[in-house]
Amino acid sequence: MGLPHPTAEIAPDADGFFGRFGGRFVAETLMPLILELQEAYESAKQDPDFHAELDALRRDYIGRESPLYLAERLTEALGGARIYLKREDLMHTGAHKINNCIGQVLLARRMGKKRIIAETGAGMHGVATATVAARFGMECIIYMGSTDIDRQQPNVQRMKLLGARVIPVTSGTGTLKDAMNDALRDWVTNVADTFYIIGTVAGPHPYPAMVRDFQSVIGQEVREQLAEKEGRLPDSLVACIGGGSNAMGLFHPFLEDESVRLIGVEAAGEGLDTGKHAASLQGGSPGVLHGNRTFLLQSAEGQITDAHSISAGLDYPGIGPEHAWLHEVGRAEYVAVTDDEALDAFKTLCRLEGIIPALESSHAIAHAIKLAPTLPEDHVMVLNLSGRGDKDMTTVTERLADELAADAPAQ
Repeated sequence: MGLPHPTAEIAPDADGFFGRFGGRFVAETLMPLILELQEAYESAKQDPDFHAELDALRRDYIGRESPLYLAERLTEALGGARIYLKREDLMHTGAHKINNCIGQVLLARRMGKKRIIAETGAGMHGVATATVAARFGMECIIYMGSTDIDRQQPNVQRMKLLGARVIPVTSGTGTLKDAMNDALRDWVTNVADTFYIIGTVAGPHPYPAMVRDFQSVIGQEVREQLAEKEGRLPDSLVACIGGGSNAMGLFHPFLEDESVRLIGVEAAGEGLDTGKHAASLQGGSPGVLHGNRTFLLQSAEGQITDAHSISAGLDYPGIGPEHAWLHEVGRAEYVAVTDDEALDAFKTLCRLEGIIPALESSHAIAHAIKLAPTLPEDHVMVLNLSGRGDKDMTTVTERLADELAADAPAQ
């Protein structure tokens, strides 16, 4: 394949590039703050007191470690691989997003910032940001697309109850891309007192690596937990991909273990050939958006095109630059799953394991349902259950109205 496999030690380089992806493409106004943030993060990484406080908050406030659960009925129903679920849905606020927010708010406090801003799609990052802002007594502004506000009302109300101000974004399609545009405009205007908590492994350097590092607690726990349960490494890891933070958190501690197969699952929406999807790697090309170079959904003229997914959290036209690199060097596999396949997987996990998953996570489940029966019984697969599905009830009940009106199916 010509390019070296990435390792935890060399990625990214000093300028934030993963191969030809990443970097920092921002307005001149933001450069001093970006450099200040990088310096603060590098200092924090060397500070035992920072790690001690972060570890204590992870344990006592978030509820870590999250369980690694053997999905016996799902495994039995599919045949083939033994499937473990990493239960990030059981963490405080109901998703993996809190792992990153708790780390970034500690940095904001070290930097003397009093005002927190964030963007959100499905609302879980917004809820996690509002939660940590409340915990540390900071003003909190959340930018959210008007389309996402309509389909994620429970999370909008949670953010407001936590004291955040939710600002609707009506430009474009009213989704995550547009919310991130407005958050960046706010940051440029209020750079002196504002910290921007980016929710995924995207944006200008150092965000992709910093968010990855905070989320890597997921994969680190999997290594230790699976050693106890199986006495070895997993054979494969599966996670959904929007921007890609939950997948990067699971994958990163295993990048140098060549025997571990890494599989990211993008949203194929209504189908890759329909143009209504959010699969940046399967259907995109390299370009620059939101401060970094990565794979994007764009026209031949370089105009960003709309993304589509049944899941608001995957409805973004780009992907984190480290994923773009892993794709290019062949260290990770990337596949795509349609809305209908994700919805079927959602129902399967509900009925076989008594777990209501987020629609984002349902994309990973759908691929596991395809793949597991083709693998031997001694194959150990870990699937990251990145969030719970309470927030998706409106979307799901609308799509399954006829089915839900009938009696529940027999087991």
